[in-house]
Amino acid sequence: MTTKTFDAVVIGGGPGGYVAAIRLAQLGKKTALVEKESLGGVCLNWGCIPSKALIAVGNLIDEIKGAAARGILVEEPRVDVAKLRAYKEGVVKKLVSGIGALEKGNGVEVLKGTATFVGPNAVEVAGAGEKVRVEAGAFILATGARPLAIPGFAYGKDIWGAREALDLPEIPGRLVVIGGGIIGLELGTVYAKLGSKVTVVEALPGILTGVDPEAVRIVQKRLRHLGIDVHVNAKAKGLDAANGASSVRIELDGKEQSIPADKVLVAVGFRPNSEGLGLDVAGVKVDGKGFVQVDDQLQTSNPAVFAIGDVVGPPFLAHKASKEGEIAAEVIAGHRAARDWVAMPGAIFTDPEVATAGLSEEQARAKGLDPLIGKFAFAALGRAIAIDHTEGFVKVVVDRESKVLLGVTMVGPEASDLIAEATLALEMGAYAEDVALTIHAHPTLAEAFMEACKAALGEAIHAINRPERPRKEKAGAPAPG
Repeated sequence: MTTKTFDAVVIGGGPGGYVAAIRLAQLGKKTALVEKESLGGVCLNWGCIPSKALIAVGNLIDEIKGAAARGILVEEPRVDVAKLRAYKEGVVKKLVSGIGALEKGNGVEVLKGTATFVGPNAVEVAGAGEKVRVEAGAFILATGARPLAIPGFAYGKDIWGAREALDLPEIPGRLVVIGGGIIGLELGTVYAKLGSKVTVVEALPGILTGVDPEAVRIVQKRLRHLGIDVHVNAKAKGLDAANGASSVRIELDGKEQSIPADKVLVAVGFRPNSEGLGLDVAGVKVDGKGFVQVDDQLQTSNPAVFAIGDVVGPPFLAHKASKEGEIAAEVIAGHRAARDWVAMPGAIFTDPEVATAGLSEEQARAKGLDPLIGKFAFAALGRAIAIDHTEGFVKVVVDRESKVLLGVTMVGPEASDLIAEATLALEMGAYAEDVALTIHAHPTLAEAFMEACKAALGEAIHAINRPERPRKEKAGAPAPG
């Protein structure tokens, strides 16, 4: 067996792992990156990137269908599934090859195979050829997570996970999506725009749990417009097949009913890829759900082993994994670094998009803060009207006493891009007045953030400033301010 020695070894080549390997190499560490499949991991190959490629196509179809209202007369669009699949795969291939070039350019050695710890400071990598023993002073676990399975819905030809749905084997006539969270709604919306009749089944009382209810209502309205049926408080019980037809059996309000389905997409959460790594041999502790336990420097119970990304727990975000990869690499190289961000932005690519950073109004109150709310609707924004996308709003949460910005929720056009300015403002400890006084180019969608901050201060220009209503729990008390 061949033995190789490095300063640091990263296990997993997803958005956390490949970034960590590059950063380690930049900091002068002799680094290896172990990946059993394709560089880029789930995010690039079967998640973030291909889903956004398909979402963009779905949005284009939707734009074409609505073009007549703006004076553009076109035929009903048709989808060539093979060409669409090739387009999506081309996007992925281009980015995967780019990562390979970056690793090589930074001097990272990529080892193809599966790594298993055989000691506190060594792993064996089993690939196509002979096993290789790899020793290092530091390791970073970046093995990610995989979709949860649920009883009665074993993945197969007719039951998809996100990976199978993004492979785009076909556009089913009827698609039942189990799970009304981010992935279920993003992919359900795509397939609805591509031509499927989509039904969403969610066990909880509402979709997009944890998102501002006002934003969720905007998404729900759009789902109805797209013909997507949503059942909440509904438990999926199993898939029945008879006479060549399939249906999903659900329990709703104590009664069973069936929903016809050609395909089923299961999107109910993730479990960590922490088993089979020999973590017990390495002395690395995991919690009851299998997530690797780490401190704010991403260090595990074994000082030589770090862990990042989905394998350490939610939120399951590619950019969180990338940031943690940089932090772990810097700690290994002796730099001062830790998970000390003020806000972790989140982007949901539904229609319309939802984006968040910092505290919601509910979270602020739960922390004992007294939030002041500013809100500005895209319906009052010149650019939104000009591009015919006026759904949604920007809401800011501000500390009433200090006027420091606490959080931002956006729902509407390009929210995933617009949230970057809000995240920077939160990271810098900005006051609502800082954003309100910053000149924003006109006409742009970004003006909505500025106007929302002005609204929180009672200074909105393009909306009527109305006095705050007293909260229900203080009914009868004088209005604040």
